[in-house]
Amino acid sequence: MPAIPEHIAISKSKGVKIDWAGGHHSEYSLAYLRDECPCATCTGGHGTEPQKTDYSKPQAAGNPFQMYKPAPKMVSVEPVGNYAIRIAWNDGHNSGIYSYDYLRELCQCVECKAALKPHA
Repeated sequence: MPAIPEHIAISKSKGVKIDWAGGHHSEYSLAYLRDECPCATCTGGHGTEPQKTDYSKPQAAGNPFQMYKPAPKMVSVEPVGNYAIRIAWNDGHNSGIYSYDYLRELCQCVECKAALKPHA
């Protein structure tokens, strides 16, 4: 059954919140969404080396020479048909189409994380 959003709240500086049909609720930070971009460049489609980002990875503690990396921000968000959204990012990236099914799979709530754990 396809994932059907009932309400999508978008904050270009914080992230996306989705209320799904069936009562489920998901929240995605900007860093997490940027790191999970589903485009061919980021995932290594077409046999290329994946170009994943690591915005949601904690910075190494104790490194006084840590390079500054600006936080990801959405420049724009647009619907793609009735099945997805496309996000343009402040780093110039804009080819990721986040289908609602993919976003539902990415949910990091306690319930969804528990469902992914292997059973002992």
